[in-house]
Amino acid sequence: MRRLRADPKLQRESITQGIALACLLVLGGVVIAGPSGLLAWGEHSRLLVQRQQEIKQLTAERNEIRNRVALLDPRHADPDLAGELLRSNLNVVHPDEMVMLLNK
Repeated sequence: MRRLRADPKLQRESITQGIALACLLVLGGVVIAGPSGLLAWGEHSRLLVQRQQEIKQLTAERNEIRNRVALLDPRHADPDLAGELLRSNLNVVHPDEMVMLLNK
């Protein structure tokens, strides 16, 4: 009786196909569960909306500070704002003024 041996070429093709399938499965897993895959996409969208809200808030704060800096420019300072700052920082009031304390 003759023994049948497996063809080496057939074994090599089978191993190559197995490796290719394993690589495709790994790539598919990365596409679904990777750091920029489908599962992370929702989280990135949520973070994007959150960051955009933070940018709007910080832009508004920056504009308020720019306005205050412009009002305090030494060449043409706003007298009302300068007086308000002097009174609050130095605790100076006119005799005819009433002081009202605000809780912040």
